[in-house]
Parts: sequence; structure tokens; C-alpha cells
Amino acid sequence: MEELGLKGALSTITSGAIVQAIAVVAVAWLLIMAVQKLLPLLAHKLSGKPRLYLLAMVPLLRLVIIVLTIVMVVPILVEPSFENMLAIFGALGLALGFAFKDYANSLIAGIVTLYEMPYRPGDWIEINGQYGEVRAIGTRAAEIVTLDDTVIVIPHGLLWNNLLANCNDGTDNLMCVAELYLEPNHDIARMRELFRDVIYTCPLTKTYQPVVVAVTGSDIGMKYRLKAYPLTPGDQTRFIADLTARAAEICADEGVRMMSRPLLLH
Repeated sequence: MEELGLKGALSTITSGAIVQAIAVVAVAWLLIMAVQKLLPLLAHKLSGKPRLYLLAMVPLLRLVIIVLTIVMVVPILVEPSFENMLAIFGALGLALGFAFKDYANSLIAGIVTLYEMPYRPGDWIEINGQYGEVRAIGTRAAEIVTLDDTVIVIPHGLLWNNLLANCNDGTDNLMCVAELYLEPNHDIARMRELFRDVIYTCPLTKTYQPVVVAVTGSDIGMKYRLKAYPLTPGDQTRFIADLTARAAEICADEGVRMMSRPLLLH
């Protein structure tokens, strides 16, 4: 019965309707390309939250265009009666369910991602041991760019069973930590104050955000963690490198020997 309904629905398709549907799809494709190109270009000229909002609009607008295109194309090809719509979408749902189970799982997760927004373009996330900035969010997967400039495609379906760490969560505040290991025999209070000065004098430090110098010790050595926020999340590598270099100079001036982490653990 369903097969007869599907054949009846498809029998109403004409060559003129096909041409009209192709024209609608072509216009939608051009709109999607324009959104994916123009909004990121405009966003990169801005900073702070306006940049993040524009980047987050890209996947949402793409989804809206796709949905509107489907809504427009189906009535063009098929007479919009209840029986025809039921037959078309029923057959389509069965085909997608059996042939693209994993793909459909990622698509559904992508829709959930757009609604809950656990990450957005511009966020720095870590999932399955991969860390990077979200460059684009598609309907099936997200693209992140690592600190080594490697593009990694992460299917949205991984969200169901994996932990996700979002380091800036839609803001331009991303805490960085520079770790140092020093020999145990030194003036800890003085080194903490010197390290605080190191952070505040770094030109990449966002000085109106909290600055913390944490220290923990053992029988072997002392571990210092210099925690602060760079001006932009993209500065994190240069920021940590600058803090580490400046702190190393302070240690040399004070005559405090730095230790490597493998030596400390050994």
C-alpha cells in the first residue's frame, strides 16, 4: 500500500517541476556559500563577542536555508496532499534509517548541537584527546584546527558518549597555564611575587582578569603554575611561551635551578 502511494506521488513529477526545483536548490546553494564565506570574513575583522556571535550564526543560517529549501522543493515536485507527503517522507525516513544509521545519528546530534550549543565557531575545545579551535560546524560534523594547524573533523555523534571540554565557552576569555618545576630550596614567597610580576608585565596578559601563581611541593621539587588570560584565545601558544621564557630568566637571576618534568617524576 505504501509502495503504491509512493508511486502515485512520484507520478505527478513533471520536467518543468524538476527544472524549477533545481533552480531553487541552486539559489539555496549560492546563499549557503555566501553565508559561509562572507560572515567569517566579517567576523575576523571584529573582536570579542561580536566575532563569536557572527561565527555562531553560520551553521544556524545554513540549517535554516536547508530546511526552507526542502519545504519549497517538495511541494514543487509532489502534489502537497496528505497521502503524498506521508508516502514521500515515510519512504525517505526508512531509507535514511537503514542506509545511513551512523550518518543520521550524527545529523541528529548536529541539530542538538545547534540547539544546546556545547561549542560554537571560535571556541577552543578538547574531545577524544584532540584540542583545537572550532572552525566550522556542519550538519554532520565540526571542524577544529589544532595548535599545529591540523584540521580535524569531529562527527557530532561523538557527543553522545564522550566528554567535551570547552575552554572559553563562547567568550574571549581562555585561561592558560605555564608550568615550572624548581628545586626545593628557595624563597617560595619571593618567587611567587616575582612570577606575578612576570605575568603582569607580559604584553599579552589580559590584566583585568584574575592572575594566580599556584605552587605545590614534594620531597623532590616545587611545581609552579602561572595561571592567567591572554588578550585573545588565539594568543595562547605565544602567551605560554612568553611566560615560560620570562620566568626562566627570573630563575636564572635568582640562582634557582629549574628542573625538567621527567626528572621530577623520576
